[in-house]
Amino acid sequence: MLSPIDATLQRAAALHSQGQLAQAEPLYRQILAQVPKHFDAMHLLGVIALQTGHAQAAVDLIRDAIKINRKHPAAHLHLGNALLEVQRVDEALVSYERALKLKPDYADALSNRGNVFLRMKRPKDALACYERALKLQPRDPELFNNAGNALQELKRSGDALTSYARALALNPDYAEALSNSANALLALNRPEEALAALDRSVALKPDFPQALHNRGNALLALKRYEDAIESYDRALAINPAIHEAHYNRGNAFKDLKRFQEALDSFEHALALNPHDHETLNNRGSALLGLQRHAEALSSYERALELKPDYAEAHYNRANALKDLQRYVDALQSYDRAIELKPDYAEAFNNRGNLLEDMRRFDEALADYDRAEAIDPNYAAAHWNEGLCRLRLGDFERGWQKYEWGSQTGERVKSMRQFEQPLWRGAEALDGKTILLYAEQGLGDTLQFCRYAAMVGRQAAGVLLEVQPPLKSLLAQIEGVHVLARGEALPDFDYYCPLVSLPLAFHTKLDTIPAPEQYLRADGSRVEIWHRRLGQSQKRRVGLVWSGSASHRNDRNRSIPLSQMAQLVSAQFQFISLQKELRRGDEDILRENTNIEHVAAELADFADTAALIDLLDLVITIDTSVAHLAGAMNKPVWILLPFNSDFRWLLDRDDSPWYPSAKLFRQSAMGDWESVLTSVKRELERTIPPAR
Repeated sequence: MLSPIDATLQRAAALHSQGQLAQAEPLYRQILAQVPKHFDAMHLLGVIALQTGHAQAAVDLIRDAIKINRKHPAAHLHLGNALLEVQRVDEALVSYERALKLKPDYADALSNRGNVFLRMKRPKDALACYERALKLQPRDPELFNNAGNALQELKRSGDALTSYARALALNPDYAEALSNSANALLALNRPEEALAALDRSVALKPDFPQALHNRGNALLALKRYEDAIESYDRALAINPAIHEAHYNRGNAFKDLKRFQEALDSFEHALALNPHDHETLNNRGSALLGLQRHAEALSSYERALELKPDYAEAHYNRANALKDLQRYVDALQSYDRAIELKPDYAEAFNNRGNLLEDMRRFDEALADYDRAEAIDPNYAAAHWNEGLCRLRLGDFERGWQKYEWGSQTGERVKSMRQFEQPLWRGAEALDGKTILLYAEQGLGDTLQFCRYAAMVGRQAAGVLLEVQPPLKSLLAQIEGVHVLARGEALPDFDYYCPLVSLPLAFHTKLDTIPAPEQYLRADGSRVEIWHRRLGQSQKRRVGLVWSGSASHRNDRNRSIPLSQMAQLVSAQFQFISLQKELRRGDEDILRENTNIEHVAAELADFADTAALIDLLDLVITIDTSVAHLAGAMNKPVWILLPFNSDFRWLLDRDDSPWYPSAKLFRQSAMGDWESVLTSVKRELERTIPPAR
């Protein structure tokens, strides 16, 4: 017959096992009131404390119980669990080891010890624990799942996937194993399968934030950025403290070039983990996208303080330094990135760009070559090599490499795909119709439309699709039917981007088709502008000082109007051909009555051409107006940055593309002052102020 104490303990244990903790707890306390050092009552009261979220109380109770009986494996196991809850990981590990010393075949202790090792970033030790536990409990899906996690940490994704599959064979509705298997599939570059597993995991457990986060990662890998952000948002609505969800959400926004939203996400991630070097690195990239170069540099340097051998941060630091025109420092940072990661194709490519900007062209070409050797399909390196060779006048190899640009960056979005074959000059066009289309900027269209008439002399029909502002102007090209982008296309047999025509015609430096004038202004529009401007005894000079602010080289090619205004004098009538005004431009134009600003009256490029026809000279930076004036054979002075575009070649003041052009080049980075001084002197010397 049981003693009253044993009977009470039996009743309490039964209630405890049924989950009736509130009924079991007072019975344990009743026993302890009578027998203060009753091991079982004290131990199990500690277990209830752990189960009800009072981890520190659990630690105290179970530790006191162990003082009574040090040879009880379960007590050491439960103490380890309680110590884990209060973040005393090392002590928890000791408790599990004591449990195993008392009971070497204790599967729960092996499993929990493995979990601690995994938490301590010791996946090899964790895997050994799980494998021992699985020999004891070979049908435990949780052990297979955890073993998969250890294998994944060891970069053994295929083995991890097998382990998750065994967990799911034992429990097909195991949401956690489905989510974890998706991580392995992502590591194996199988994002579609990963997404399917995650969709099933979320269906089984809709409030599972980790599965929603992992689902975002799968969508990110599939470049479904908006869907990825929506999945991250769902995860964060359930648990706002998931650092990785904020971080990856930032990456999705960064890939969408929504840099402010990316920055906001990275800031949230850093609030949760201020010392994460990857978040600091990507925060720098968001700041770089916002043109906040100095702040980006600071973020990269903070990442490097945390991880000095972080090749990607050295690379990105170099990019920021290059944008800040600290070229020597940038070169050192690229060198360090390559030293740490010798197969870093992107670093070789960008170091090549830097060396090209430093006019060290042979070294730049060597770097592009090394990037291509690492990754033969690296389009940006091939394209940059092409630009460099074209700048050096090596058109034969340059145009071939230039074609790789169709696979890079923003140009990928503008490339058209048709069922008809691409024409690059090999096929005869007799009796055929070909579509030529503009896929780059307005200036490129104006420069390369000269080839359309040449194609027309070979083909039965030529369709030329251009940006809408150019349609009226280019309609004059003989033998060509011009359409605005977006209009329905007639039937055709071949197609070719305009910028591919120099390759199709095997254009070399001495065979550039450069007719004196291949575009003309419409006479009726010229008459309208003639009446608008009226008679003048002064020579008329057109001015353009800035281009599109979104242009990748705008910060180097545009000139502040406050500087450009030094060219203006009462001797000439200056006409602004500028469409887009920057902050402060309106105030300067209002104060400077010697510049007439007519942007509001320029409906399209046909209007601009008519206005240029009435000018004696155009002075412009490298923008579409430079190409228009050159195509019209109007005297045009083009002001170029130190690192000018490939089409202007090197170290010459004329252009084989435009016989009427005169080039004024910076002799040092950012030195517009000497350029404007030369232009002013030349203006006074060669252009008579009166008619």
